[in-house]
Amino acid sequence: MAEHHEIEPEVFELTKDKITVKISNWGATITSLLVPDAHGNLDDVVLGFDSMEPYIKGMAPYFGCIVGRVANRIKDGKFTLNGMEYSLPINKPPNSLHGGRKGFDKVLWEIAEYNKNGENPSITFRYHSKDGEEGYPGDVSVTATYSLPSSTSLKLEMEAVPQNRATPISLAQHTYWNLAGHNSGNILEHSIQIPASQITPVDANTVPTGEIMPVKGTPFDFLKENKIGSRIHEVPGGYDHNYVLDCGEERSGLRHAARLKDPSSSRVLNIWTDAPGMQFYTGNYVNGIVGKGGAVYGKHAGLCLETQGFPNAINQPNFPSVVVQPGEKYRHVMLFEFSVE
Repeated sequence: MAEHHEIEPEVFELTKDKITVKISNWGATITSLLVPDAHGNLDDVVLGFDSMEPYIKGMAPYFGCIVGRVANRIKDGKFTLNGMEYSLPINKPPNSLHGGRKGFDKVLWEIAEYNKNGENPSITFRYHSKDGEEGYPGDVSVTATYSLPSSTSLKLEMEAVPQNRATPISLAQHTYWNLAGHNSGNILEHSIQIPASQITPVDANTVPTGEIMPVKGTPFDFLKENKIGSRIHEVPGGYDHNYVLDCGEERSGLRHAARLKDPSSSRVLNIWTDAPGMQFYTGNYVNGIVGKGGAVYGKHAGLCLETQGFPNAINQPNFPSVVVQPGEKYRHVMLFEFSVE
């Protein structure tokens, strides 16, 4: 009989030329990502901690992790599916957020495969979510594969298959970006372009109302590149909204979700995805967290670009469905492309 090894929290490294990413099996979390600036200087462009302990103790506001079984908010932590009502933990009152108290970000994933060398360095994490876990129906097997397809890009492929019951599934990658370097202050000078002509406006508890609103003439309009700080004061609390991605420019079946640029380092990040929406979140609730190298992360220290199914889609019949049937496969791909200009 094979010895049974308990899985321990570890950090794994993928590197290709100048790009190096560190990812933990705790929450399939990106803990560090080094990319060059215009002069070839490497900086770590994601917020996080030097050791795994703060992540495990729950001190991270979802730094770098994969969130699920359902990302974002579910109104009042309730939904009905196939005539059954389900109640989820209310971990962000009055709603359930990012899969509940112990979502996919707060569990250990198995290592299914780890290819450190070769043309396409990659690591595949696997997690089995049990029926009833955090209130969700049915067993689901999940995999997440991070790879470096080129010396300037990071790819994430997420898959989930319900084993026995229909269930909502919507995974998101929750990295906080700061292209000037994780310890360089706030991201209000970054400029962003989001090819989305609509958002899903929210109620007082940050849950989409169900309507789809044009961004034209509002502070949410980033169809043309604009500085994040230019109109953030017009958005109470800051940006924390789901953008309805347009079917615009495509690259190998993925649509363009965002172009982020930092003027000080000239770093640019382009994100491509096959998800219908993207949460643009400006780190509004980050507040004096001591991170890597003693850096203190304050409000707006990083921003999240979480491609996703629409928030609360399970309760909004007019939103694209996030329900996956047994035997069907949920798939969600993200491509992060780095450049300088």
